[in-house]
Amino acid sequence: MLLWVSLLVLAPVSGQFATEPKSVIFLHSPWTTVFQGENVTLTCKAFHLDASEKIKWYRWYLLEKTQSETSGNTHEVHESGDYRCQAQDSPLSNRVGLLFSPANLILQSPLDVFEKESVILRCRAKANTVLKTIKLYKNGKVLEDHTVEIPVGMLTDFHIHQASLKDNGKYHCTGVKEDNELVSSNSVKIEVQELFPRPVLRASSTQPTEGGAVTLTCETQLSPQRPDVQLQFHFFRDRRSLGSGWRSSPEFWIHTIWRENSGSYWCQAQSMNPSVQKQSQRLQIQVKIPVSHPVLTLRAPRAQAVVGDVMELHCEAWRGSPPILYRFYHEDVSLESCSSPSERGGSCNLLLTAEHSGNYFCEADNGQGFQRSNTVSLTVRVPVSQPVLTLSAPRAQAVVGDMMELHCEAWRGSPPILYRFYHEDISLESCSSPSGMGGSCNLLLTAEHSGNYFCEANNGQGAQRSNTVSLTVRVPVSQPVLTLSAPRAQAVVGDMMELHCEAWRGSPPILYRFYHEDVSLESCSSPSGMGASCNLLLTAEHSGNYFCEADNGQGAQRSNTVLLTVRVPVSQPVLTLRAPRAQAVVGDMVELHCEAQGGSPPILYQFYHKDVAVGNRSAPLGGGASFNLSLTTKHSGNYSCKADNGLGVQQSEMMLLSVIVPVSRPILTLRAPRAQAVVGDVVELHCEAQRGSPPILYQFYHKNVTLESSMSHSGQGVSLNLSLTANHSGTYSCEADNGLGPQCSEAVTLSITGLTGSRSGPVATSVTGGLLSMMGLAAIALLFYCWLPRKAGRKPTFDSSRNPSASDPQEPTYHNVPSWIELQPVYSNVNPNRGDVVYSDVRTVKVENKQAAASDPELLKNTDSCVIYSQVKGAYTAAPKPQLLAASTPHR
Repeated sequence: MLLWVSLLVLAPVSGQFATEPKSVIFLHSPWTTVFQGENVTLTCKAFHLDASEKIKWYRWYLLEKTQSETSGNTHEVHESGDYRCQAQDSPLSNRVGLLFSPANLILQSPLDVFEKESVILRCRAKANTVLKTIKLYKNGKVLEDHTVEIPVGMLTDFHIHQASLKDNGKYHCTGVKEDNELVSSNSVKIEVQELFPRPVLRASSTQPTEGGAVTLTCETQLSPQRPDVQLQFHFFRDRRSLGSGWRSSPEFWIHTIWRENSGSYWCQAQSMNPSVQKQSQRLQIQVKIPVSHPVLTLRAPRAQAVVGDVMELHCEAWRGSPPILYRFYHEDVSLESCSSPSERGGSCNLLLTAEHSGNYFCEADNGQGFQRSNTVSLTVRVPVSQPVLTLSAPRAQAVVGDMMELHCEAWRGSPPILYRFYHEDISLESCSSPSGMGGSCNLLLTAEHSGNYFCEANNGQGAQRSNTVSLTVRVPVSQPVLTLSAPRAQAVVGDMMELHCEAWRGSPPILYRFYHEDVSLESCSSPSGMGASCNLLLTAEHSGNYFCEADNGQGAQRSNTVLLTVRVPVSQPVLTLRAPRAQAVVGDMVELHCEAQGGSPPILYQFYHKDVAVGNRSAPLGGGASFNLSLTTKHSGNYSCKADNGLGVQQSEMMLLSVIVPVSRPILTLRAPRAQAVVGDVVELHCEAQRGSPPILYQFYHKNVTLESSMSHSGQGVSLNLSLTANHSGTYSCEADNGLGPQCSEAVTLSITGLTGSRSGPVATSVTGGLLSMMGLAAIALLFYCWLPRKAGRKPTFDSSRNPSASDPQEPTYHNVPSWIELQPVYSNVNPNRGDVVYSDVRTVKVENKQAAASDPELLKNTDSCVIYSQVKGAYTAAPKPQLLAASTPHR
């Protein structure tokens, strides 16, 4: 057991030690096929197996997996299936297939068959089975035939001596019973395995350095199923045995190896029982001698290397095993590799350029460690190339006041190099630059520094001159001056204004820009340096501040600001009359406002009434002006205004103002044919207001009841004629109104005396008698009902509402007074000859002429009137007075 473990540790695979081996199952007895009812003991062996460790067992049968666990490493089984075991911290073992057969005949074989082993195949019959003959088959062909009678329960062994690959195949056996019945066993597959693979010889180094040590290892791996087999090893160089012959260790140490020990090495591995021997491939070991310190030699055609020469670099190590590889380096950069198997060193040639100056060394390497030569310095002299002149300024365009650097540099040439600078063939300064980095000179630029420059470089092998470089020194523009030129001293809308901007100093081209209140107007470029101009056709919006900018790329300069005031002629003014009411009335305060919407201040406004100036006002800050009038009748008429700001006078449209005069208190005059009015007389009532703007509406009242209304459009009074009856006695008054408040006259009393025998007598008597003696309750109520609203609708003469002072002061007065339309009642007695009944026909008609209506009975024929029939009963009186109904009382 210890030997098996040690072999697992020592046996590397492919140069590497094997990982922890799998667990291994061993059989007791060794057969994989037994009869049902028998038992097989399985033993699990692992590398780290502890006696107290539990083992896991797995069985697969018909795709079903079962698991069990034992406290020891053995497990007794009696069921067919594939078995695997696993010790703690070890991989699972390979599968072991067991068959517990119910057949009468079985063929038993061992679990594993290895090369050169003797193998027994056992054909076994059941205890109650007697066979006359037994045959063994391999791949269907008979191998052996036992024709003697086989005792009951006996077995027959077939032997394979020194198994090899030719013995691989499927085996089974058959038997014939006494009754000639043929029985056949199970099939067994034999695969002969290698006991160990062909060994591989490995060396710690195949090219060891002379004097060093080398370890040889004969690597192979013994099958874990044969832990009790011992291996031994033998090592050889060419045909000579190394050491004392066979040894148990797979390693052989060569403590010191010399150059003559180079050769072909191999090994053999052999098992003791069975005797299996295998030989490795041959391994070439070449003992190397390290190279010595090489020597680098530079060989040139002259003492001083010059650009264009061919330089030979030769590197040689005086000792070392060939082949030797030589490498050349310039400033640690590899140049070329050369191999010299003749041991005479290596060489490389260089066609020298300026870049070849510097430090060189070489390396020699034969695989035993490289050696490096000492460093050799090489200086290659280079004539100067044409230098390059560079002008560097702090900005793209050189400007007066800048510091200009002139830098001259030859890209090729051995230092020291002398640099000279020239301006228009005049030397400026000489600079020596031993570092080979070029030379520089600084200039504080003025305008005179414009011109052509070049430089020279010289390192003693011939001067070289650069190309010419032109320099233009730009002069920044000075502050420009802005000039505004107009055709007159004062700029006016419509004038053509020229804006001229000019900088007195600055390199052209110069770009001029014009600005109005920081808004760009136009850009003008003047390459001649004579300034630039822009023209504007002036409008009112052109007033304001102007400035200009001049820019030639060296920084813009801004002029001072110039103020431009563009005068605007006044536009036609608008005259507005502002009164406290719509209709102007005598005594009102009226404001006349004149305003021109356009025009530069100050503006003088003049006000005119009928083309006569009535006043003027000045507006210094613009806007309009006002003039107030306290109205009288003289203020009626056309008004206008004028506006003037010195650039022309503009006049407004005419506006008509009508001043209304309130009516004065009218005078009522009664004109009768005699001193004492008598029934039947025709009396004229004349009402006239001495003052007041027409049209005037006049109304006559009898005992505060309206008799008639009449309109006067001429300003004259109006009259009303009455054919007197007894009822006309009483007080009369009149009222005048032109829309500004009514005025009432003084009351005048009319007394009627002395009745006559005229045609009106019977009618008056009949009406009066009927009214006094026959009027019923219903008629009285009806007449009272009709009379009361009219009475309530007209106010008495002394009613304060007729006083002009009570009128609304805000009453609009600017309007045409409409024609007065009044519904006048016309009365006529019907059926005057009946003493006990009075039929009164009351019609309301539209009256165009009030006086005509009072005298024309034809107007009573209106068929649209309402008619009221009333029967009045009462005592007869001899001399009744006619009753006069209110002229404007509505009757229904």
